[in-house]
Amino acid sequence: MIEVKNLTKKYGSHLAVNNISFKIEKGNVYGFLGPNGAGKSTTMNIITGCLAATDGTVLIDGHDIFDEPDKAKKHIGYLPEIPPLYSDMTPFEYLSFVAEAKRVSPNLRYPQVKEVIAVTGLEDHCDRLIKNLSKGYKQRVGIAQAMLGDPDVIILDEPTVGLDPKQIIEIRELIKDLGKIKTVILSSHILAEVASVCDHIIIISHGNIVANDKIDKLVSGYSDVSGYSMTISDPGSALNSLLDAIDLLTGSECRYEEIREGICITVNTSNGDDLREKLFDLLISFNVKILELKRLATTLEDVFLRLTEDNYSLPGNDDTDNTTDEEYEENDEDGSTSDGDEENDDEDDDKNDDDDDDGYTSLFSTSGGER
Repeated sequence: MIEVKNLTKKYGSHLAVNNISFKIEKGNVYGFLGPNGAGKSTTMNIITGCLAATDGTVLIDGHDIFDEPDKAKKHIGYLPEIPPLYSDMTPFEYLSFVAEAKRVSPNLRYPQVKEVIAVTGLEDHCDRLIKNLSKGYKQRVGIAQAMLGDPDVIILDEPTVGLDPKQIIEIRELIKDLGKIKTVILSSHILAEVASVCDHIIIISHGNIVANDKIDKLVSGYSDVSGYSMTISDPGSALNSLLDAIDLLTGSECRYEEIREGICITVNTSNGDDLREKLFDLLISFNVKILELKRLATTLEDVFLRLTEDNYSLPGNDDTDNTTDEEYEENDEDGSTSDGDEENDDEDDDKNDDDDDDGYTSLFSTSGGER
């Protein structure tokens, strides 16, 4: 569906994206993860044709986003981090405008607008001015506009930033539902969000792709380090001796903190054996009460932290440079691509007019027929 080949983006001497390549296949929810300034938003803006690349290609259903922007963009729905909303319009007016701007055939505009309003739960708010909506409902309007035109891929850049917990849950559920019928790319630095809605992860760090796999395979591939957590009664003066004994058994230095119940000890070890029984016997030998003893499984957070450690720099990147991609983009002089010439526009309009007599089929039909 989307193929990124040797993509590079420089802002002066700053290398934001470093010769990355990856593919987006149909039928998955992809999480695009990375720390702030890692290159996430730059990559998303290039894929969607909002930003020019220094080098490389982006193919969308076989169409080059730079050479055939109109044909390529028809396959993409995009919600940037700040939704492009007109606050003095109602959701219905705004979505009708977007449908026309996307050249949806006249006889399909109203059905599509009504459908995306229903799918995003905007029925009771479609006649209110957008400026009077909560941020959660503004995000719903933004997602609805991305769905118009029946794109094959919906790209969402930080869709839950600034939302309250209830709104976050609602938007995540909406993304899960979209993932059943569309290919979704979710760009985020919130690990819990990605883990809850995505089945495939791409991690970018310092402009490089450092991981690209399904979540379960990615986590299992870094399960060489296991951890243990022990909550025990206070051993008193024997605490240091107990900690030394745990260090010796696990081959790693443990940590502890005082809590209301007593002492909580945690340790990470590369020893692949299950040490719970030996730890249990060790704790009993120190005459402490064991309130809890559990093995800590490797999490997506563990993998993310290991892969994005700041232990290297790239050519043209200063380790002390904390400027975000967005700040570089503001000063970039070549930050746009051509949307095609008028001749291509006319051809597309003629093609849409030819479809005016077609019957309306739901954007979210799973029958596989023509839409």
